[in-house]
This record gives sequence, structure tokens and C-alpha cells, in this order.
Amino acid sequence: MSEEIMDILSVVIGFLLLMSGGESLVQGAIRISDRLKVPKLLVGFTVVAIGTSLPELAVALEAVRQEAAEIAIGSVIGSNIANVMLVLGTAAILGSFDDPESGIERDAAAVIIATLIFLIFVLMGEIPFIGGVAMLVILVLYISYSYYIGMKEGDSGNIEDSWLPDSMYLAIPACFLGGVMIWFGATILVSGATGLAEKFGISEAIIGLTIVALGTSLPELAVTVVAGLRGQGGVAIGNIFGSNLMNILGIIGTSSIVSGGMIVGSQFSEFYGIWMVLITSGFVAFLIFRKINFSKNLGFLMISTYISYMAYLAYIGVI
Repeated sequence: MSEEIMDILSVVIGFLLLMSGGESLVQGAIRISDRLKVPKLLVGFTVVAIGTSLPELAVALEAVRQEAAEIAIGSVIGSNIANVMLVLGTAAILGSFDDPESGIERDAAAVIIATLIFLIFVLMGEIPFIGGVAMLVILVLYISYSYYIGMKEGDSGNIEDSWLPDSMYLAIPACFLGGVMIWFGATILVSGATGLAEKFGISEAIIGLTIVALGTSLPELAVTVVAGLRGQGGVAIGNIFGSNLMNILGIIGTSSIVSGGMIVGSQFSEFYGIWMVLITSGFVAFLIFRKINFSKNLGFLMISTYISYMAYLAYIGVI
């Protein structure tokens, strides 16, 4: 079997392990939280938000460990673009924006602010250690503030019941197994993605923006489709903004701390990099602030734009 096929299999197996591990960890954590009588709102801000971002975090930390920081940064940028244009575009087609959850404007504004902070570091060409610390502090403060507001307004949270049987003897092993699968998946995925980049002459930045980013956004896409079909799209939309916020402040912040500071390649300051994140996030935030309806036609336009963006990245990645 050729090395190229082995690398492709590594990427596919890595994705499967990441998604399965993330699901197992989140479901186990939800069951443990139920047993400990933790408020559902707090579970949403911690267990679900952090748990669903663990695959991206694992990929980023593994990429940093293998001295492939461009994959880590590219995956966050690409994942945020995919979440906004592909996933939210799908939500619009399914009519999920008809009943957005409370606090959606606050979350949209937070994502824009986080993106602007990220933009500053990208233009600087470096995310220093202290910058990573600042990112994590801002994230913790925002989660605490959102939790306080949610409890004050009497929001009990919207966490679906877990499919996992209500047993601590199953919940704890599920969390452990999920964590192991996530880290193994991240190792295999980054190794395969790096190998493909080297063999086909594609930059690690492009690999991160495309293959890795799209793969780590598949869970959000699946959740949005299922929630939209069940008429619970408002919850999924809120989770997308939470995921983007976690990607920037949590994942990039943690990665820069672990690595003692990360150098940001100049390619990320190009139009297809951080500026595309700002444009797409700003576009969606503008629509939300102006209370403009996310029609099905707009959803198709968003998805078409994302497909065109991916095609452009594939083109410049080959030449």
C-alpha cells in the first residue's frame, strides 16, 4: 500500500476517532452532571461547549507538538468559516433561524470581538504566551457572565437527554474512552495531514484551512441538521457561536500557552485567511443585529460561497 493511501486512511480514521470520541465524552459527561445535579445551563457552557471543542483542541495541540503550528491555526480559521457559512447556511435552509435562542446577539458580538483580537495577533505575526493567557481569561470571564445572565433570566438550558444509559458505571468509562479516542484520533489525523502536505507539495496552512477544518466542523454540521429536523435549530445556532468563540479564545489561547508562543505565518493575513473569518462572521452578525430573516435562498447563497471558497483554496494549494 502506497504512502499516499496510508496518509489518506490516517486522516479518515483520525476523523472517525475524533467524532466518536467527542460524542462518547460529551454523553458520559452529561450523565455524570445529571447525577451530580449540575444545572443544565452550566452543563451547556462547560461540558457540551468544551467537550464538542476537544477534537479541535486535540488537533491543535498535536499539531503544535509536531511543530506544525500552521495546521493548528489554519484549522481554527477554516473551522470558523465552515461553521458560519456551511453550518449556518444549512440551518437557514432547514428553517432553524425561525426560533433562535435567547442571547444570540450577545454571542454574535462576542465572536466578532474575539475575531478582532485574533486579527491583531495575526497581523503581528505572533501569538505570545501572555496573549494566550489573555485569551483564556477573556473566555472564562465571558462564560461566567453568560452563565450569570442565563441564571438571572431563568434559563434552564436546552441540553437533550443522553442516549447513554443512566449509570455512573457506564458514564465514567465513556468519558475516559472518549478522551483516549480523541487524542489518538488527533495524533493520527495530524500525521496523515502533514504527510499529504509534504507528498503533494501543499502547504500545511492550506491543509489546515481545508481538510482538517472541514473534518472538525462535521460534528457541528451533523448536530445542526438533526436539531433542525427536530425543530430545535435555535439551540444548534447558539452552539455554533459558542464553538467559534471556543476555537479562537480557547484553542488558540491554549495552544500558544503550551507552545510558549506561536509564530503566525504571513499567509494567514491574506484575504482567504483571517479576513475571511472577519467578513463571514461580520456578515452573519449584521443580519442578526438587524433582525434580517435567514431565508432558504440566503442559506443556499452561504453554502455556495463556502464551496467557492474551498475550490479557491484547493486551486492555490496545488499551484
